[in-house]
Amino acid sequence: MNGSRKRLLRLRGGPLGALLDDRGIAAVEFAILAPIFGLIFAGVADFGNVLFTQFRLSAAVSAGANYAMVNQANVSSTGGAALASNIAQVVESNAGSNWADDGIVVNNGPSKTITGGTGSTGGTASNADSCYCPTLAPSFTWGSSATCASPCSGGGIAGKFVTITASHSYTPLFSSYGIVSNGTITVTTAVQTS
Repeated sequence: MNGSRKRLLRLRGGPLGALLDDRGIAAVEFAILAPIFGLIFAGVADFGNVLFTQFRLSAAVSAGANYAMVNQANVSSTGGAALASNIAQVVESNAGSNWADDGIVVNNGPSKTITGGTGSTGGTASNADSCYCPTLAPSFTWGSSATCASPCSGGGIAGKFVTITASHSYTPLFSSYGIVSNGTITVTTAVQTS
């Protein structure tokens, strides 16, 4: 052993030993950094779950929109109620039974709403035979009926539409940290079928 190493070993045992002792540094560093990493993990987990829920709802609404496009001939007073029920079933089966609440309106007429696994129908069937020029901002509004295929004053072409909405109540895993708040995540789309 060289001389400086011997002196260092002697100092560790003496009055300056506690200052020169580097044992336990890793434990102290871990104790300082663990809460920070814990908060980062909580944030990532909550944001990941919000995104997963959003993607799952989007997939369900997209499946319903595809079904509406394939069955656009049923956007009428005679086929609208069955179409609304079928689209609701597609959305429910895609998201998982009773997982999401959803609402379908076929051309401002027949509608199907499922809340907590319980369905209800409504709407005026005869409205499904009309064409509309809906507005999108700040939210979807049907407006008054118009001549089919005529230009709309706000842009676009008058036609028949199906609106599909799916929502799911979300409670974050780490709600006490306030990284993500409780609430309902909702995805809505409007499909022009003609």
